[in-house]
Amino acid sequence: MTYTQTHDVTHVLHTARAPPRRRALPHRRPRVKRSRISTRRTAAAGAAMAALTAAALTLPSAQASSPAPRQLSSPQAAELAQRVTAGLGADSAGAYYDAGSGRLVVGVLDQAAAARVRAAGAEPRTVRHSATELASARGTLKSDASIPGTAWAVDPRLNKVVVTADSTVTGARKDRLDKVVASLGDKAVVKRTAGTLRPFIAGGDAIWGSGVRCSLGFNVTKGGQPYFLTAGHCGNASQTWSATQSGARIGATESSTFPGHDYALVRYTSSTAHPSAVDLYNGSTQNISKAGEATVGETVQRSGSTTGVHDGQVTALDVTVNYEEGAVDGMIGTSVCAEPGDSGGALFDGDTALGLTSGGSGDCTSGGETFFQPVPAALQAFGAQLP
Repeated sequence: MTYTQTHDVTHVLHTARAPPRRRALPHRRPRVKRSRISTRRTAAAGAAMAALTAAALTLPSAQASSPAPRQLSSPQAAELAQRVTAGLGADSAGAYYDAGSGRLVVGVLDQAAAARVRAAGAEPRTVRHSATELASARGTLKSDASIPGTAWAVDPRLNKVVVTADSTVTGARKDRLDKVVASLGDKAVVKRTAGTLRPFIAGGDAIWGSGVRCSLGFNVTKGGQPYFLTAGHCGNASQTWSATQSGARIGATESSTFPGHDYALVRYTSSTAHPSAVDLYNGSTQNISKAGEATVGETVQRSGSTTGVHDGQVTALDVTVNYEEGAVDGMIGTSVCAEPGDSGGALFDGDTALGLTSGGSGDCTSGGETFFQPVPAALQAFGAQLP
């Protein structure tokens, strides 16, 4: 379009020249005044055309002025997601990490928010519902559909609240859930899952309690003394812990919360080694140096005493899980499998501690989904730190 406009202007300038001068009589010397005027006009037209062409070539496009989204590692994306969504406030509509492209995708409601997201190095995606609207939908579910065997969280990729219902949600429970979800229109959708949503606790090995076994999450310190984190439903089940079945006591539960949250703090009572590392069940360990927040789309690993190490992706944040024992809020939803006895085990990404295994459905043969208590919240609640 710019080049066409330049051509049109040039055409107008050329056609606006003075009419051709008269032919000079043979015996007269030709006049030069009109020729000079014509020359000046020709030069002016040429200058105008050159100026317009230069302007067309140098005019920046809106696309060129917008920075391209940055390629990020998953920890970098998690940090950027917190910063960008906090900055957008009410204009935020969630974010997720696209592992294939290495980009953080942020939901926005308008072009002004999109420009801010681009400037921060993320990729904006226009959606229909704000985080505030979806939070209101979650509130409706909590007040009207807190049914055991259900869980819900905002899926930023769908821009909806996804409600998971296990095999126990039938009959009147199912009818009630379907009615509440239908009242929310396109802000919510129901997903069925096989099996039963339950805490992953069992009798067996790993860290042994009073008739139960769980998995150690992360070694931490509090007031300079050694402790470890595990699941709250494990801490509720036993006040003392051993490294082997019927073995010597290595720790005592100091504080435990479940339901509501799912974390427990156990104080070491022996000289057992307590490195800041996670067992990879292949003869090696993964050192842990920090705690961080998970990001939807992030690839993560889980280590537990029943099934060893498995990986998967983070599917949701701030999940509400309605166990038979009560509701737990603020959980990390994942596609990682787990089984009874894996409770309390570590969820991590490289050297970053992310979560403590809580519960879920399925198993590591047929697949399943697992929920995790975020580690930063547990550290804050106990006033503890990673070593």
